[in-house]
Amino acid sequence: MKFLVDAQLPVRLSYLLQSLGHDSIHTKELILQNATPDNEINAISLREQRIVITKDLDFWDSFYIRQEPFKLLLVTTGNISNKELESL
Repeated sequence: MKFLVDAQLPVRLSYLLQSLGHDSIHTKELILQNATPDNEINAISLREQRIVITKDLDFWDSFYIRQEPFKLLLVTTGNISNKELESL
């Protein structure tokens, strides 16, 4: 699977996905890094068929209304530690 991890989530989540054999990038690896606008994240997701992992509800609206990004994994756990997130 191919993932794009959004700015509110830790880079180490992307590394964990890579260690499990997935193709994963974090917004920090993009040219504008964590300042990459949502519409550009959507464009990358569509172009590269990546699942966006985020806590940002704006992506839910975009996905529901325009079917962008390609696929969406919305994290709604609230504030938890990185270790708890990784175990999920």
